[in-house]
Amino acid sequence: MATANKNLDIKVEYLTRVEGHGNIVVNVKNGKVEKCEFHVVETPRLFEGMLRGRSIFEAQHITSRICGICSCGHSLASIQAAEDALGVVPTEQTIKLRKLLLDYEFLDSHILHVYLLAAPDVLGVPSFIPLIKTHNAVVRRALRMKKAVNDVCDILVGRHIHPITAVVGGWTKLPSKKDLDTQIKILEEMAGDMGETLKLAKVLKFPDFHRETEYVALVSDDGEYPLLMGDIGSTDGKRVSKKDYRKSTNEFIDPRSSAKFTKWSRDSLFVGALARFNLNADKLHPKAKAVAKELGLKPVCHNPFMNTVAQVIEIVHCYYHALEILKDLKKNGLDYSQQVTVGANEKGAVPVRAGNGVGSVEVPRGILHHNYETDRAGMIKVANCIIPTNQNVNNIEHDFAKFLPEIITLPKETITLRLEMLVRAYDPCISCSAHYLDVKFVD
Repeated sequence: MATANKNLDIKVEYLTRVEGHGNIVVNVKNGKVEKCEFHVVETPRLFEGMLRGRSIFEAQHITSRICGICSCGHSLASIQAAEDALGVVPTEQTIKLRKLLLDYEFLDSHILHVYLLAAPDVLGVPSFIPLIKTHNAVVRRALRMKKAVNDVCDILVGRHIHPITAVVGGWTKLPSKKDLDTQIKILEEMAGDMGETLKLAKVLKFPDFHRETEYVALVSDDGEYPLLMGDIGSTDGKRVSKKDYRKSTNEFIDPRSSAKFTKWSRDSLFVGALARFNLNADKLHPKAKAVAKELGLKPVCHNPFMNTVAQVIEIVHCYYHALEILKDLKKNGLDYSQQVTVGANEKGAVPVRAGNGVGSVEVPRGILHHNYETDRAGMIKVANCIIPTNQNVNNIEHDFAKFLPEIITLPKETITLRLEMLVRAYDPCISCSAHYLDVKFVD
């Protein structure tokens, strides 16, 4: 606990190794914590405003620009919301390919975070750059794995950033047999690097910090680890349909923050890999379950730092799940009559109607919601996007409030690093949040 004469003043401007801009502000006087906050200092993105007056068929191409890391996830959430509004029911084949695309996105993002954003903290360096000299093989492995995943994603959807071929109603270009073979080959060649990733995970040691909170993620009654479809559930026993996503987010404004906060049953909530693991660990691929046991992670885990370990487990799950999908498609073949012809995702080819659709999809950083209301011409009247990091900001501050008193006797540099590590554990994608306000902070 803090000593009576402990004084501390910390201001971290533009926290590194996260996407976007966020600051940490701490002030302690005479042992009393007067301020311990995470400030989001991004300007408004205005994507929801950009969508108003645009065709529902354009939405996926616009919203995929919200994020350069989770562009496929935004595209899929957008497509799902559009199909819900238009009454389009995707085929089993289409759903399977969308699940494959999500597997690729999770692999790409989690590999980036584990290797290049989180590992430097544990290895005692300010970024991955010094690791090029001290851990060259590790950095090369990370880049090699990311390239492999980007390559298979390019084959599947034309490009990883801002995907092209996944559209409302299906795919404009289905993978050929050669495409399937190439993806399988690329992934199978990653097997050795997957094994080395597990070895790395075993040496990553994180602070022993625990705070009970509500974990929120997609849940389903089938046996599959739910990433693409399902209801919204929580570790507090809540469960609602995606149509009722507002009940699980409850956005509200705090005058100290430039980001809207969210909560459900408690004062804050946690979304992301650890939330998914806590709710759905029993549905992981057997290989991923074995890795979770080897790494000692069990649900329900209340240590936010272990979100990175949960990401390692999801890397294993998505790797083997993707291979299973590819091999199943190769064995049973694809129905190319389902391929959507050029221009089919336009008015006249897909039935257009007035409607209100919701898409709720898990992306690497947590559950993502897109909601569009359309008129009878298929034009968007109202759009709402609730981003994972937007949902986690409130929980980060509650973690700060409990964590700081536990580490207050440590040197200032150590306290600063631990708080930075805590934010990075959430793998925040700060710029992605569409709900920031223009607020002036007054000290």
